[in-house]
Amino acid sequence: MNDSPKYNASGCPDPTAYKALTAVDKEIDSQTPLTQRIFRPMVFICSPYAGDVKRNVDNARRYSRYAVKQGAIPIAPHLLFPQFMDDTDPEQRELGIFFGLILMHCCSEVWAFGSAASPGMQIEITKARNRGMPVRFFDDECREVMPYA
Repeated sequence: MNDSPKYNASGCPDPTAYKALTAVDKEIDSQTPLTQRIFRPMVFICSPYAGDVKRNVDNARRYSRYAVKQGAIPIAPHLLFPQFMDDTDPEQRELGIFFGLILMHCCSEVWAFGSAASPGMQIEITKARNRGMPVRFFDDECREVMPYA
């Protein structure tokens, strides 16, 4: 038996019921506040950290807030690991990037922010693409854009 909502209990295609149930789901979602929705996908926030750290941290926080407003759960390792690891120490930086790539496994998409990919972002984007994960690109103002050249 097929458990897909496109099929009825007998396993036969039932496109009319599927369309009706999908429309009801969309209507409920549009009327339900984000805080009461059951499912929120986790998204990996990929943005610069090194360089102008203060500005980049402020931006990463803003990008994470944007993800929350979009109904997602942001995972931003570059806001967590520098709290107890030294990003200027190459060994600790490499370990922090590695930890972030492990967390990326838990996410459904990678959201890359900014006008260009930093070296750390390039590692994350490449890993995501190698895993077959969707990667979405956003400019500094959180507008979705075409992938970096």
